[in-house]
Amino acid sequence: MGKGRLYGLGVGPGDPELITLKSLRYLRAAPVVAYYAARDKPGNALTTVLPHLRPEQIRVPLIYPVTGRKPEPPYDYEGAMRDFYDDSAERLAEHLEAGRDVAVVSEGDPLFYGSFMYLHDRLAERYQTEVVPGVCSVLASAAVLGTPLVYRDQRFQVIAATLPEETLIERLTGVEAAAIMKLGSNFDKVRRVLTRLGLMERARYVERATMEGEQVRAIAEIDPESVPYFSMILIPGERWPGSSAGESVPASQPTQPLHSEPPAPKPGRLAVIGLGPGSAELMAPAVRAELDRAQDIVGYTTYVELAGPFRPDQRLLDSDNRQELDRARLAFELAAQGRHAVVVSSGDPGVFAMAAAVFEALEQSENPDWHAVELAILPGISAAQAAAARAGAPLGHDFCVISLSDNLKPWSIIEHRLRQAAQADLVMALYNPRSKARPDQFAQALAVLGEVRTPETPIVLGRDIGRPDESLTVTSLGEVRPEQVDMRTVVIVGSSLTRRLARRDGGEWVYTPRWYR
Repeated sequence: MGKGRLYGLGVGPGDPELITLKSLRYLRAAPVVAYYAARDKPGNALTTVLPHLRPEQIRVPLIYPVTGRKPEPPYDYEGAMRDFYDDSAERLAEHLEAGRDVAVVSEGDPLFYGSFMYLHDRLAERYQTEVVPGVCSVLASAAVLGTPLVYRDQRFQVIAATLPEETLIERLTGVEAAAIMKLGSNFDKVRRVLTRLGLMERARYVERATMEGEQVRAIAEIDPESVPYFSMILIPGERWPGSSAGESVPASQPTQPLHSEPPAPKPGRLAVIGLGPGSAELMAPAVRAELDRAQDIVGYTTYVELAGPFRPDQRLLDSDNRQELDRARLAFELAAQGRHAVVVSSGDPGVFAMAAAVFEALEQSENPDWHAVELAILPGISAAQAAAARAGAPLGHDFCVISLSDNLKPWSIIEHRLRQAAQADLVMALYNPRSKARPDQFAQALAVLGEVRTPETPIVLGRDIGRPDESLTVTSLGEVRPEQVDMRTVVIVGSSLTRRLARRDGGEWVYTPRWYR
């Protein structure tokens, strides 16, 4: 097996839409994804790419030993960081030696003040390495301000706020244009320098450009204790007179008042949709239209695959079947950013599906942005309805729907409801009848029903109705066998009046009369 390949992926300044297509392609293909983070935090790079990761990808967190202010001596900060990068490189080298490609995600650009550079220095000579550039925070901040950084032949400097005060004075004296990065605890020092050099009028402060919590504020208003690491001061170049046919506007005039925050994004739309049983012709036109308009498609992988076709610009955020609440929360986060998200369910979203999970997530959340989202539930043909239609009309009279899964409720409750429904002589549609983890519960359910219903009671087994491998079986309570069903089967149990009629093709119709004796 050959060695793996190392990728340094710039994922932009924080807005997920600013990830390049190339970074996204490499990210999705890599079996191992590494990311830097502070202790007990996911890290901004991981947060940006999280919707695009697959469950089977190996995640390698590289946790900084120190964040924020450097500890005072005798703590060996430089030595601790050197050891950290050495250890991080060797952890990734284990995967590369095993033939696994490793994608290291970096905020902004990997080689522009990015920690990836230290991995690059240690690994690039040993393994094939490719770096994909990203939109850096300097360009993102300029875009947020709506301010050109330089005109014509002006010189632009990028300066770290961590430099000593006298060095900052030396480098900013006579400056034409500059970006001052890594503010954080260095903000007060930088503000003194700007004041001393008469640059306060030209300078602009941007915090968390393109991220949630983005702010543009006047430097004089800033509390030094509140300044985060992800903040920056820009000193744009003086506007060249030839750049406008009208009167020249001095660089000190901002595109918006410096004391105001940029408008929050308008809440987006979150639609929970039912695909129906699986075939395109049984999907409601309103559901297809919602899918076609959406930006983000969120759902269980199998159901997302059924929801296509999709446009190249639509994001498919699929995950494992048991991550309902995580999917709901992700969809709310996307919609709260102003995006149009769709959560996909098979059948009807309100029948043992994602609609309830979405409302659970909403009720548990105190985020006002989630509650401001436009929320819509679009129905679909349920598995019970699809199977009933194939069989005839077994749901023609009163009926109930019961899930045999005890993942979210105890089996004793399921048995009680089965017995009560049987005694009430209701037709029953049974979902989730049997799985590898629950091989015996359908047999137990049949035993409960057999206490009340006769062996001749009609049973309909509908499996994958509406999909290429669909099958329909008409049998009876006395003849049905547990191994005939699985999680993709819906079971319809007739009432005492449900009837079986011969079909022209040799099969049987099943229906329940509308009346009751």
